[in-house]
Amino acid sequence: MLTVVHPARTVVTAFAAVVLGGTVLLSLPVSSQANGTSGLVTSLFTSTSAVCVTGLVVVDTGTYWSGFGAGVILVLIQVGGFGIMALASLLALLVSGKLRLRMQLSAQAETKSLGIGDVRRVLLGVAITTATVELAVGTSLALRFRHGYGEPLGKAMYMGFFHAISAFNNAGFGLHADSLTRYAQDPWVTLPVAVAVVLGGIGFPVLLEVLRHRLQRPTSGRRGWSLHTKLTLVTTAALLVAGTALTCLLEWTNPNTLGHFDWDEKLLNGFFHSAMSRTAGFNTLDIGEMQASTLLMTCILMFIGGGSAGTAGGIKVTTFAVLAAAILAEVRGEPDSAVMKRRLEPHVLRQALTVALLGVGLVTAATISLLTIVDASFEDVLFETVSAFGTVGLSPGITADLPTAGRLILILLMFVGRLGPITLASALALRERTRRYQLPQERPIIG
Repeated sequence: MLTVVHPARTVVTAFAAVVLGGTVLLSLPVSSQANGTSGLVTSLFTSTSAVCVTGLVVVDTGTYWSGFGAGVILVLIQVGGFGIMALASLLALLVSGKLRLRMQLSAQAETKSLGIGDVRRVLLGVAITTATVELAVGTSLALRFRHGYGEPLGKAMYMGFFHAISAFNNAGFGLHADSLTRYAQDPWVTLPVAVAVVLGGIGFPVLLEVLRHRLQRPTSGRRGWSLHTKLTLVTTAALLVAGTALTCLLEWTNPNTLGHFDWDEKLLNGFFHSAMSRTAGFNTLDIGEMQASTLLMTCILMFIGGGSAGTAGGIKVTTFAVLAAAILAEVRGEPDSAVMKRRLEPHVLRQALTVALLGVGLVTAATISLLTIVDASFEDVLFETVSAFGTVGLSPGITADLPTAGRLILILLMFVGRLGPITLASALALRERTRRYQLPQERPIIG
């Protein structure tokens, strides 16, 4: 009897296999500059952070890993960002020209495409979009490093494309110990990185729909954007503006962050921090010197994350928007939740609530666990766990000092955060159950 493998289980298994493969490669003596074998936990942590496009590190990427090790990390970032199942499906498409049903289902689970018939178009679009953005941003950064900072051509290209790939995949891995702090006053570096981060974090379905809509000939009967695209773009823009405003407001006079910049540089770095909080991980400001209120605001942005089916983590902006619509409808006393003149189905609200509460539960459990084994403040530990769950990579500086148990907790959080609570839960479920009857209805007292 033919057994059909659940696509979500295949995705989880594939990601785990890539993480283990990366761990083995990073454990080789050739991967470190000291030509010594890296510790297993260090290699596992770095591999997980790269595949899950997080950016949290326990060793400095630029000085600890050799050229081979950095190359392995870059490949893991690209594979993790693109999606291992999307990549496997694309390779099969290029080789054979057709996809098997099981591979289509797996690719659909990873890319969140609307139907099996859309997978071929989505995969090609993802590949072209990824290559285009990374090439454009990498070239821009390489030219800046070459002519603005006098770097040799080879090193300038290496730095430019490393940061471009890391940025578009929302990985946050950098070649400097201080991330991008040295470029805080250079918009020719920070703005291309921010653009790549935002484009990668919006999500491939949104990017492809926007591009397809722009390429269509204008006709009176042309359909507008889908609700998902409009919801993602509007919520993303609102969160970027709100994050920029709050960062500038809270850190404007802080001498250790924005206080010593001119007003235009304050706005630049406020916007950059807001964009990076959406799961990128680069920083131009010292996270450890930020106000507690700024750290809390950043935690909220990291937990929300970016768009669905993109390189960002978190519970996703659409989940946040759906929950906000449900609250607004309940406050108004309306029977249905609606967004942009569209009614939301009840199962959409249940999915959003499930994702959000699972995320809260995981972050809470991880925070409590870390507080029992780490001698650090509550703010720093909470920030670290939210950053790991949201696959962000920003850190107040406690990652390298975590004991082995603490690093393993963050590894689990990064893995779950990349795949999503719903995907992981469905992958672990033994089988799907369908109830063929309805229970009696009764309403408990709420509040």
